Amino acid sequence: MEIGYKLLAEAYGPQELVRQARRAEEVGFDFVEISDHFHPWLETQGHSPFTWSVLGAIAARTEHIALATGVTCPTTRYHPAVIAQAAATLALMSDGRFTLGVGSGERLNEHVVGRGFPAVARRQEMLREALEIIRLLWAGGYRSYTGAHLRLEDARVFDLPDSPPPIAVAAGGAQAAALAAEFGDALFATEADPTLVENYRAAGGTGPCYAEVPVSWAPDPQTATQAALRTSRWALTGWKVMSELPNPVNFEAATATVRAEDIAANFACGPEAAGVVAATRPFLDAGFDRIALMNAGPDPDGFLDFFGAELGERLRTAAPAAVSG
Repeated sequence: MEIGYKLLAEAYGPQELVRQARRAEEVGFDFVEISDHFHPWLETQGHSPFTWSVLGAIAARTEHIALATGVTCPTTRYHPAVIAQAAATLALMSDGRFTLGVGSGERLNEHVVGRGFPAVARRQEMLREALEIIRLLWAGGYRSYTGAHLRLEDARVFDLPDSPPPIAVAAGGAQAAALAAEFGDALFATEADPTLVENYRAAGGTGPCYAEVPVSWAPDPQTATQAALRTSRWALTGWKVMSELPNPVNFEAATATVRAEDIAANFACGPEAAGVVAATRPFLDAGFDRIALMNAGPDPDGFLDFFGAELGERLRTAAPAAVSG
C-alpha cells in the first residue's frame, strides 16, 4: 500500500500548496495528489490556482515524493494534445515521479470555455478519444487524429520521457473501469466499491487502484466536524450532482441542508488515528492500494505532524497483507 496526501487546490493558494507538498514529503507520504479545477466547489474555499504551474513548482522543490493529478479532464477546457505535452514535461521535470489522473470532468470547471458540457455517454466517448490522442502523441513523431468529437492535426510533442507517465483513469461504473483497463495504467475512484476494482481487473487491468478517504483532523471532533462542514460539505452531494452544477453558488445552495451529523457520518473527524484507520479499512477491503487522505481540517500542519508521528505507521500496520508493502 502507498499513502498519499490530497492537495486541496480549491482551499489553498499556490505557494501554500507547494509548501504542503514539501512537508508531506518530509513526514513520509508516498505521493501527493492534486485536483485540477477552474472554480472551487464553494465560495468559502476561495482558491483555485492553475494546477500545472503548482505541479511544476512541486516537482522542482521535492526529491522523491510521487505526484499525481486527481483528476484532469482532457476533453473540454483542455485539448488532449495540451495535456499530453504538459504531462510529458512534468514527467521529465519530476524524474518520472508523475502519474496523470484523468476523468470525464465536471460542469463546474468545463463550462467556462463556452463549449457546453455534454451528457454522460458523450463524455465517456470524448475521454476515450482523448486517451487515444495522448497515447498517440506519446509514441512520438507527427500525429493526426480524426474522431467523432476530437481532432488532432499534424502535432508532435518534442520533449518526451524515456517511458511515458502512467495514466490513472477515474471510474464510477463498469464502463469507465473497462476504459481504465484498456487505456490506463491504474484505476482512480472515490467510493469504497469493490465492484469497481473487480470490473477493472476483469477487463484486464493490472495496475494500482487509487482512492480518496475523507478525513478532518483537529484537536477535538467538534472543531474538525465544523471545519469540514464549512469547506467540504460539497462532497456529500453525490457524483450526479457534483458533475452537473455550474458554479460555486449552486453548490452553496445544494448543500444548505447538510448538517454536522452528516459530516461526522462521512468524514473521520477528530484527533484519533483509530478513526482514520477505520475510515480507510473499507477501501483496503475493496482492493484499493493507493490511499489519498483528503484532510478538510483547519490545521494542515497539525495533520501532517500527526501523520508523521502516529498515523502513517498505524495505517501501514493496519493494511491487509494483500495490499501491504
